[in-house]
Amino acid sequence: MKDEYLRFEEEFLSPFAKKSKDAGKREKPMEPCPLRTDFQRDRDRILHSKSFRRLKHKTQVFLSPEGDHYRTRLTHTLEVAQIARTVARALRLNEDLTEAISLGHDLGHTPFGHSGENTLNALTGRFHHNEQSIRVVEKLENDGKGLNLTPEVRDGILNHRQGMTPSTLEGAVVNYSDRIAYINHDIDDAVHAGFLTEDMLPKECTELLGASKGARIDALITDIIAVSYGNNFIKMSEGVERVFRRLRKFMFENVYENPHIKGYVKKADRMIKLLYEHYSSSPEEIPPVYLKTADGQTAVTDYIAAMTDRYAVRKFESVFVPDSWRED
Repeated sequence: MKDEYLRFEEEFLSPFAKKSKDAGKREKPMEPCPLRTDFQRDRDRILHSKSFRRLKHKTQVFLSPEGDHYRTRLTHTLEVAQIARTVARALRLNEDLTEAISLGHDLGHTPFGHSGENTLNALTGRFHHNEQSIRVVEKLENDGKGLNLTPEVRDGILNHRQGMTPSTLEGAVVNYSDRIAYINHDIDDAVHAGFLTEDMLPKECTELLGASKGARIDALITDIIAVSYGNNFIKMSEGVERVFRRLRKFMFENVYENPHIKGYVKKADRMIKLLYEHYSSSPEEIPPVYLKTADGQTAVTDYIAAMTDRYAVRKFESVFVPDSWRED
């Protein structure tokens, strides 16, 4: 079965695609799987990891939202994977490698979204969620053994942020797909929350890309495919790229920096700072798995970064709120 799929890749995939037979060596040798390629195996390892499951309780943009329909870091990840697979399939790239990178790209994200990331960055002097995602898959998962992924998947995870250059076209597809997903679903959530209306979006953006989330995603995907097909690069056309950047800027100005959202961010920022100070002075309270791979500041950072929103709140309450003050 696997041999048939490898032949399919050779016959069908683009000459610029990363073939499964050419996957780089893992840090620890493994017996080949008779059914799955290396990239399929990586995808499954990420999907079954604890870090992946924790994404369901990590903030995307809106902290503690009223309602069940707002995105979380997990649903964001699934939307990225769907967009990326669509693009990869159309460009005849390796869909399994693309999916593995997509599913793993945010494993190192903090509680409380980018506000948590910014706080840990300020506290430690350097914290970026893409680098933490690599630490998760190499050092922290599987009880400190790591997931032992292929270098292509790790490279794509590390370089999924805007302005970075992955070594494979599959990684570049995820780089674009991440931005396409979060800009458009964050618009959708902001409209649902009452921070935006569709007619507030810049007209140049809606005229070129469309007035609905689905239309915009379709326009952006179609443009990438049209420009990139048969080429050894992943790009948007100049006009679409310019408008897409304009839409992203609009979201920062009107949603991500919204004073109402910032109010929640300040509370989350203070919570993480206090937890960081507490565990720095009481490292014996950090679970052993984090102390296996590091000590001092790194172990504290690993532990806090791994927390879900609600786990961080529970830990904050258990450390800083007297029992008699808590509700029954």
